[in-house]
Amino acid sequence: MGMYVNPGNEGFAQIKRDIYVDKTGLIAYINDLIGKPKPLVSFSRPRRFGKSFTANMLCAYYDISCDSCALFDRLKISEDNSFEIYLNRFNVISFDVTGFIKSSCNTKMNALDRMQNALLKDLRETFPGCIEKDEDDLAKALYTVVSRGNPKFVFVIDEWDALFREFKEDTRLQKDYILFLRGLFKNKDTTPKTIAAAYMTGILPIKKYGTESALSDFKEFTMADPLILSEYVGFTEEDVRILCGQYGVDIDEMKQWYDGYSFEDVSSVYSPDSVMSAIKFKRFRNYWTQTESFESLRDYISMDFDGLKEAIIEMLGGRHISVKISTFQNDMTSFKSRNDVLTLLIHLGYLAYDSLKREAYIPNLEVAEAFEDAVSGEQWGAVGEAISDSENLLSATLRGDADAVANALEKIHSSVSSVLQYNNEVALSCAITIAYYTAKRYYSIFRELPTGKGFADLVFLPGRGVDKPAMLVELKYNKDADSAIRQIHENRYTGDLKKYFGNLLLVGINYDKDAKGADAKKHSCVIEKV
Repeated sequence: MGMYVNPGNEGFAQIKRDIYVDKTGLIAYINDLIGKPKPLVSFSRPRRFGKSFTANMLCAYYDISCDSCALFDRLKISEDNSFEIYLNRFNVISFDVTGFIKSSCNTKMNALDRMQNALLKDLRETFPGCIEKDEDDLAKALYTVVSRGNPKFVFVIDEWDALFREFKEDTRLQKDYILFLRGLFKNKDTTPKTIAAAYMTGILPIKKYGTESALSDFKEFTMADPLILSEYVGFTEEDVRILCGQYGVDIDEMKQWYDGYSFEDVSSVYSPDSVMSAIKFKRFRNYWTQTESFESLRDYISMDFDGLKEAIIEMLGGRHISVKISTFQNDMTSFKSRNDVLTLLIHLGYLAYDSLKREAYIPNLEVAEAFEDAVSGEQWGAVGEAISDSENLLSATLRGDADAVANALEKIHSSVSSVLQYNNEVALSCAITIAYYTAKRYYSIFRELPTGKGFADLVFLPGRGVDKPAMLVELKYNKDADSAIRQIHENRYTGDLKKYFGNLLLVGINYDKDAKGADAKKHSCVIEKV
């Protein structure tokens, strides 16, 4: 057992002693690839989405140096026909690329050279007498070990993309790294004879040069399209319901804070580390983005690409926007359009992506708070001010101060419409949602909710334990706010909401888009308590 070669199963044993969700079904997929031409998998996910947990699980299952039968007993993989065939049957090489970056900071040797030297050193110590002292080719060293009658290797590489993230401008190092990986996994003379399977995980998908993947033999699963591995991206709805039942946690609040990632095969995926933190600390708050400074998000969303600011404003306003993900080069520097920036944010987890509609959106309250911080600078002007002041606007609404609400909405509508079209329902709807941005902490907000004889424009339903009334907001153009209130009553919008509230506020808002002079672009508001 070494640091990188056959690291054992203690890492997975520690994971199982904590809050644990069974994701061993992923092992069955990898087992099915063993013995086939390309048993190579790349599965990229954001920070704190369980990447290292998965790496420890795979090491414990495949590592020949330990007995992991008891660890996997009664887990999903134990029911699969392949379970005993491959359990503890291979040599494992496992490493986290970020470790080599940190250890090379105070030396002249770059991270890639340190990686190769460390792996060769560990192989020599694990298999004494197999590898010559002057051998510097890792692929040949692996072949020598296996040719001496030892089992093949399973590679588990965590944070595979760290060199691309930490050395963004060092294209020479990046290309050398890709050549190193190709030498391991695309060497027709040695790879099939030495490598049983490989699993790489990181934040970014595999680097592209032009339209081609730099490691085309790998099957890729990403946040944009995890395909049949969707249930292993994070915690599913079923996972979270079981946990909430076990630990007495409110599933509705959990959903509001940490759900929102949706894929073709799995419609509801939660951020795993945040769910576990909420359970441990009995508090719902922003856990995930505490690991990543909001300045990085601010830098990305403030890039000078046509349509980027408009897209961000629409998503802040609760809308889904179209994104073309195919042009992204899977690095941190090769941005050529707003689509590239938005695609990066999908892989970082700041945006969710609907692969069927090809649309991106802000997934949940936890990430919404990160955007709240990111737009607080001068570049975002009144939009950032409106979000910062949205708590005051909510207070004004709850106390029935219609004039204060109208004035605040007028200011934010004007700002939003400097980017979006002013005389546009989308602009007004976005403006109102942004103006009430922090209301997401207390309410679930629905657009065009079917109620009564039609659809209510915006409905705010309080979360469990929130001592605030529900709100029903109706929008009008070139009429008056009183007519909006009348429509609510005439169409019986309130009837279908009785199960959600004790008290209800009806908020009618009118925007006079055709008025001239001093009344141009004026807003009016009427608030009625029910």
